Amino acid sequence: MAPPFAVARLDHVVLRVRNLDAAVAFYGRVLGCAVERRRDDLGLVHLRAGTSMIDLVSIDGTLGRAGGAAPGREGRNVDHVALRVEPFDDAAIAAHLAAAGVAIEGRAARNFGAECEGPSLYLRDPDGNLIELKGPARAA
Repeated sequence: MAPPFAVARLDHVVLRVRNLDAAVAFYGRVLGCAVERRRDDLGLVHLRAGTSMIDLVSIDGTLGRAGGAAPGREGRNVDHVALRVEPFDDAAIAAHLAAAGVAIEGRAARNFGAECEGPSLYLRDPDGNLIELKGPARAA
């Protein structure tokens, strides 16, 4: 039986981080996500990512301690988070990331996503979480 609802979009992703200030700075400076709300009592910062949210939880905060060991290469929180970006100009994005000291770990000219197949770039945040920057669907 189908559920009585349909998933419309990614609402939010919660990432546990080692250094909350460094993570907020990364997502703000590199990806342009603005702080929407802070819950310092919980060690939680909500960042606006288009119509979705990225929530960052400090591993030493009230919420973060409940998650166990810190994220790292040997124990990740998630495989990756894909963020749909517009416009998708590979050269401009690469230049921006290089200026921010962020390495591109991979590229895909045609990668399947919510809008079908399109380009992707991959990078890591300060805690090693893999981030996919996803472009628009391209004609076959």
